[in-house]
Amino acid sequence: MSYLRGFMEFSRQDQAARDPIERIKDWEEYTIRLAEDELQKQGARCMDCGTPFCHTGVSFNQSDIGCPVNNFIPEWNELVSEGDWQHAFERLKETNNFPEFTGRVCPAPCEGSCTLAINDDPVAIKTIENEIIERGFENGWEQANPPEVRTGKHVAIVGSGPAGLAAADQLNQQGHTVTVYERDDRAGGLLMYGIPNMKLDKETVERRVALLEAEGVTFVCNTSVGEDITREQLKADYDAVILCTGSQQHRDVPADNRDSQGIHFAMDYLKDSTKALETDPDQASIHARGKNVIVIGGGDTGADCVATALRQECNRVVQFGKHPANPEERDDDNPWPLFPMTFKLNYGYEESVEAYDEDPRQYEILTKAFDTDEAGNVKSLRTVRVEKVEEKGRLVTKELPGTEEVWEADLVFVAIGFTGPEREVLDHFGLELDERGRIWTVDGTNDYRTSDEHVFAAGDARRGQSLVVWAIREGREVAEQVGDYLTIEREQLTS
Repeated sequence: MSYLRGFMEFSRQDQAARDPIERIKDWEEYTIRLAEDELQKQGARCMDCGTPFCHTGVSFNQSDIGCPVNNFIPEWNELVSEGDWQHAFERLKETNNFPEFTGRVCPAPCEGSCTLAINDDPVAIKTIENEIIERGFENGWEQANPPEVRTGKHVAIVGSGPAGLAAADQLNQQGHTVTVYERDDRAGGLLMYGIPNMKLDKETVERRVALLEAEGVTFVCNTSVGEDITREQLKADYDAVILCTGSQQHRDVPADNRDSQGIHFAMDYLKDSTKALETDPDQASIHARGKNVIVIGGGDTGADCVATALRQECNRVVQFGKHPANPEERDDDNPWPLFPMTFKLNYGYEESVEAYDEDPRQYEILTKAFDTDEAGNVKSLRTVRVEKVEEKGRLVTKELPGTEEVWEADLVFVAIGFTGPEREVLDHFGLELDERGRIWTVDGTNDYRTSDEHVFAAGDARRGQSLVVWAIREGREVAEQVGDYLTIEREQLTS
């Protein structure tokens, strides 16, 4: 590094955030970009350590170590510290197709694996990454660059989430003609309808889609495979098909009166609120104004429901999680460089603390039943407290007698994850599935071929529910494999 003592002289500074009370009055992104001099200081905090775990990109013991797309983090940190933003942009784009997405919504396993994080705050990698790409757009470095030569090969991609977009980008740059099919009215998958606007403005997603279109990628929206277009048509019209349909088979709550009105899956709620922003957010069909809201599920999707309900002026919002609160510091079984499972007050929780003077999270609690009124509307939840105990060498969840509670609720969102990809497309293609209901591929690690030699799979549909950065990596890797497949096929035809 050009400034060797930065990590000793400068403290970590994240992107600033708008005032919580003010930002819940609108749907704009809640972060504020840092000033030039501060960003250079943050870049100078990078130690340029001999073994930079920040860009290793591996999974270990159900946790992540470093950046899955293997960003050259120390290199562009140094360039930023020197004020050389254009070269930083060029190095970032070598590994990451969409830094504007990862720089906003990735939980940053790179920072958890930063060597500085052993005994200090990590480098603000995510903040720097997002600033680099935004400057890339503002200065015209990021612009349409269509391939000069086309190969004559055509590829169909089903699903326009981060895996599908990354695969489309890579294959298009190889010169293949790419068409992306999306069942929703706008491209982007969960980037468009699964992540709220205050974390990822939809103009940012549309900006990238427009750039891909300018480079030659075709997007066909409002099209469901199996209904509007068949596998026979796809296999006849395209030299290869890639399924990037995501993992959106909801995990449900097995409780009495689950079919009561007013109980919704979290993704249905987030999608509805995002769609309403196109016209009038007050006209969302699922609206929390004046209601007591309960979110079942302690993860990020549940947290996004909390933030959305606050903006819709709910009466109160509570989030249930069955696990205990994370510790302030790493536990012994969560050492560096694993992703740190520590207590955090994210944007929605901070807003709840400011607006309602309470953290909405309730820990070690299990929903047992829903109560309804005479019209079939949910009116309350019955819960019990639980704890994790070890039995015969494994942890099990035990209910604690005498801890039963009743919680008033007018609106409930189920956000306890997904069990795998939805089956309609998979069944339509007649593909083999693995033991977890994901699309089976020849090698679950780095081979994306399915049981149909013409069809490939990538992203959450193959991997299971994961991070946006893993989806981008899978999209890049499946594109490389499909490119090899098309090259071999072309060579066979010309020989």
